[in-house]
Amino acid sequence: MSAALDATHDASLRSWVSAANDPATDFPIQNLPFGIFRRRDRRESPAVGVAIGDRVLNLTACARTGLFSGEAASVARLFVDNSLNRLMGAGAGSGTEGAGQAREAARILRRSLVEILQAGNSSAEKRGAEITLAMSEIELLLPVEIGDYSDFYASIHHATNVGSMFRPENPLLPNYKYVPIGYHGRASSIVVSGAAVRRPLGQTRDDASAPPVFGPSRKLDYEMELGAYIGSGNPMGSPVPISDAENHIWGVCLLNDWSARDVQSWEYQPLGPFLAKSFATSVSPWVVMLDALAPFRAPAARRPAGDPAPLPYLSHPANEALGGIDLTLEVWLRSAKMRERGDKAIRVSQGKFSEMYWTLGQMVAHHTSNGCNLRTGDLLGSGTVSNASKESRGCLLERTWRGTEPLELPAGERRAFLEDGDEVIMRGFAERDGYRRIGLGECTGIVLPPALSS
Repeated sequence: MSAALDATHDASLRSWVSAANDPATDFPIQNLPFGIFRRRDRRESPAVGVAIGDRVLNLTACARTGLFSGEAASVARLFVDNSLNRLMGAGAGSGTEGAGQAREAARILRRSLVEILQAGNSSAEKRGAEITLAMSEIELLLPVEIGDYSDFYASIHHATNVGSMFRPENPLLPNYKYVPIGYHGRASSIVVSGAAVRRPLGQTRDDASAPPVFGPSRKLDYEMELGAYIGSGNPMGSPVPISDAENHIWGVCLLNDWSARDVQSWEYQPLGPFLAKSFATSVSPWVVMLDALAPFRAPAARRPAGDPAPLPYLSHPANEALGGIDLTLEVWLRSAKMRERGDKAIRVSQGKFSEMYWTLGQMVAHHTSNGCNLRTGDLLGSGTVSNASKESRGCLLERTWRGTEPLELPAGERRAFLEDGDEVIMRGFAERDGYRRIGLGECTGIVLPPALSS
């Protein structure tokens, strides 16, 4: 079900790109995440690249110089696109067999990239100036053409915390422990890391005895999530079994589900999130292949005694044994005043993805259980990653307990919710003894004032 360990995960591997050998880098040779880039100030078409240390490997240039051979050479034609979609769907047919073929094509490409970048490959190293660019020379674009986006609610700690604020007598609804709760999001407003996010307008009502008002959200929030991209889809009417679910996931990213909490609290009944979520969602530019995370797989989170077991279509021994991923996700915050003073961002949250109540595989299996057809490039969000401690709560709604316990920032500032000019920075990494640390990069965004009509 999940990726197996192989030679690409060997901690002793080194690259001829020297920065990739730094123990602190997010992008050692054992990672090799994919993205779409173009050189700054050049009128060039976007290209497919792989992050390695402080540089980007241009896969189009590698193909042009004949560095791919054997089975990997057959995917070289896919490096001409301005998105990863065709590459993510490479080798995919329909059903279980097609998904397995797509994942195998990804593994073949990954092994070939390690060979190209490995220390001692003099043929590739002497072409280094031709096939790599410094990160400082490029801009990173949205890596995937996202057709559909669904967001889940997979942390029981987040669900319980939020429920207790709005329904203190009944914080966790009875379906939560049976159903991976989710909603259909808005793909058109997904932006890449670094894009500014404008404060949304919407209806809010603070006084239950008065009509709602329309204006800028005063309770703007972030949500720290993990995103998963679908590689191979499934035919409409054909559910994906839990045993095959991870074969349909190509890679993961960081995801910030920006949320207008005051708009959300007014509109969410009876149908759930709508305008409170659809104004913006940010994703990190690098897609970390699921295969790169093989050393960091973990058991699915242990359910408390008395909780029901997942229904059979959501249960499989492989998911129980290795359905989790031991990722650490962090949120950092820096206000406009902090930037003016030269202050560094402060960390406001750190959580473990391995503690999520529902796994990525269960999300795919449930999403398709009614026959819904996922397609290459679709994005699934995990929902806010929160654990039991206050410091691990992955949004300000929880972290400040609905604004009643504001954060203290440098220079005397306080934050209950986000203010204009605030910069949110999300980071993620995986580390385990015996393996190289790998990172997901960053997902950042600065809040702009609302666009008020004249």
